[in-house]
Amino acid sequence: MGTLRFNALEKAISRQPLEVKFPSPKTSEYFATNVFNKQRMQEYLSQEAFDNVMESIDKGTKIDRRVANQISSGMKAWALDKGVTHYTHWFHPLTGSTAEKHDAFFEPATDAYVIENFDGSKLVQQEPDASSLPSGGMRNTFEARGYTAWDPSSPAFVMGTTLCIPSVYVSFKGDSLDYKTPLLKSIEAVDKAAVEMCQYFDKNVTKVNVGLGCEQEYFLVDDALFNARPDLKLTDRTLMGHSAAKDQQLADHYFGYIPMRVASFMQDFEIEAYKLGIPVKTRHNEVAPNQYECAPVYEEVNLAADHNQLLMTIMKRVAKKHNFKVLFHEKPYKDVNGSGKHCNWSLITNTGVNLFSPGKTPKTNMLFLAFFVSVIKGVYEYQDLLRSSIVSLGNESRLGASEAPPSIMSVFLGEEVNRILDEIETRVSGKKMSPSEKTELKLDVGKIPEILPDNTDRNRTSPFAFTGNRFEFRAVGSGANVSSPMIALNTIVAKQLKEFKIEVDKLIETGVKKDEAIFQVIKKFILASKKVRFDGNNYSDEWKKEAEKRGLTNVNDVLEALSAIVSPEVRALFTEMKVFSERELEARLEIDFEKYNKKLQIESRVLGDLAINHILPTVYRYQNILIENVKGLKELFNGADYEKLSSTQLATIKEISSRAAMVNIKVNNMIDERRKANVIEEVDIKAREYSAKVKPYLDEIRYQIDHLEMIVDDEMWPLPKYRELLFIR
Repeated sequence: MGTLRFNALEKAISRQPLEVKFPSPKTSEYFATNVFNKQRMQEYLSQEAFDNVMESIDKGTKIDRRVANQISSGMKAWALDKGVTHYTHWFHPLTGSTAEKHDAFFEPATDAYVIENFDGSKLVQQEPDASSLPSGGMRNTFEARGYTAWDPSSPAFVMGTTLCIPSVYVSFKGDSLDYKTPLLKSIEAVDKAAVEMCQYFDKNVTKVNVGLGCEQEYFLVDDALFNARPDLKLTDRTLMGHSAAKDQQLADHYFGYIPMRVASFMQDFEIEAYKLGIPVKTRHNEVAPNQYECAPVYEEVNLAADHNQLLMTIMKRVAKKHNFKVLFHEKPYKDVNGSGKHCNWSLITNTGVNLFSPGKTPKTNMLFLAFFVSVIKGVYEYQDLLRSSIVSLGNESRLGASEAPPSIMSVFLGEEVNRILDEIETRVSGKKMSPSEKTELKLDVGKIPEILPDNTDRNRTSPFAFTGNRFEFRAVGSGANVSSPMIALNTIVAKQLKEFKIEVDKLIETGVKKDEAIFQVIKKFILASKKVRFDGNNYSDEWKKEAEKRGLTNVNDVLEALSAIVSPEVRALFTEMKVFSERELEARLEIDFEKYNKKLQIESRVLGDLAINHILPTVYRYQNILIENVKGLKELFNGADYEKLSSTQLATIKEISSRAAMVNIKVNNMIDERRKANVIEEVDIKAREYSAKVKPYLDEIRYQIDHLEMIVDDEMWPLPKYRELLFIR
């Protein structure tokens, strides 16, 4: 066995669970202790400063600079009490992860001593050197200036000895260079449109919040085994490796007993999450071996997005203590289920009404239906945009592989809800309704079950499913920043709500009563979006054929799917709703293409290095052993005996020679294609060259190596195998 593999296995097998120390038996006693939340603000801020922050959070008003000094003073006092030495503006650049630049609180006062200082200007704005972060051409490398600005709606928190201030990130010219800025704009857009719609039903509704709960799937692997696999270490996935004889076939891992070492890790990261106010509620084994899931309860979408990014960071840090590595790649292992991040999305009014929960009266159910059909129509109208928001190189190999929804965007509603929509479609005519028709329809609408989860089955094959009082966007990849799909979804729904209201107001202007006008538009939206409703098996070939008949798009190519973000209809949507400018959309597409290129470049370089410097030398050594064996047989036997006894070895030697030669040829061809692609300056053309000419070699080279793995002596194979990566606890 290769020395590195042997040592890694020895370490992994000897690991024992770490004892986790709980700050208190009650989570409530330490929950959010590292967060400058409402309770801490009341303790450390003046009433004026506290009221100013609350107004900014609730109404989106700007914080006065004078008051900002009071807030920063209170925030600093709280942070110093917790032993903090530095502060940073914590933001989400377009790398997909988070970024921070730490500054110390101290400043020289005189030559003799220093003081701790953190005034309002440092709280409200920072100017990091942003020249190396992705901009998509919105600024030149020599134009390094970028600004981070405090986002009061997401509370500051302490990580280690650093005060982290959630912030937006924009260029010198004001273009958004992050995920948070457009997310906040999309929240504002859907809030405005939803409040205007709610006014038809309840004048007390003055604000609509977007709720989000993210189910986070991930893999764990022992860090010694991880470090013995350069492909995992550099690309977050295995670029080679034959399937284990047993993996997930028996479904015995799903919801099974959580291994003690894993449970210890889970408890530890949950404690750290609770300290930061992240309400992690659920944990369990997922389908594939060494795959797990955690999920928080609902939060406001901006906070949920921050918390999900923060949670992934915490998990990675805590994993080191437990000698684990956390894999958030959507498909780290071939032929076993990949990982997603199911986004449970809802709209909730300031009066406490979930707009996707039917009520007890026709009036509240009309409200539910108006919002409900608006979402469905939005999915139908902007299916390409929704797909664009979730596709990536990693998610490409997961989608539609009988483990995740396909790239066809459809909506699952369930039998009961579909029946309700069908009845409304049948009953509501385009003509003015008689009093008896209105009464009959209202009675039917009033019968909508108040609690729909019991009347709605689950459909894990659907990319966008209604699950009782929320919609679950199941196609999002595990490593994604959830802001991207939420920006798309919020904006789409805001547009549909706006259109719904315009249609209703037009009918009212012609003399149609309000309730009747709402029913007419509900029916119109039902008819317009009927093609996107599907409750069957999304994995089936029959659905692909049916979807094509319905005119639904099925784009499997990542680059084509990403390009939807600059289509005329998407440009018009985002600019109308004031979420993105056309310049920002083009920049994001360029960044996505560039990211695609660089990831493929890295993967091909890593695979080439492993094939030539690790795999082939091992293969040749084993082949030499077989050759010596054959030579020995020839010395001992001859004639028919020799032919019979050496036939297996000779066939193996020939197969090894053939496959090794193919690996060598294909690696060299891949390198040549990569060199050709690298000289192309246009990022979109380069991406298509990488996709068409370089990417296919990854699978072709892997195919040969995976067969060689099954031939070469197990003791000699240099890299940990799937049975070791997936089953070591």
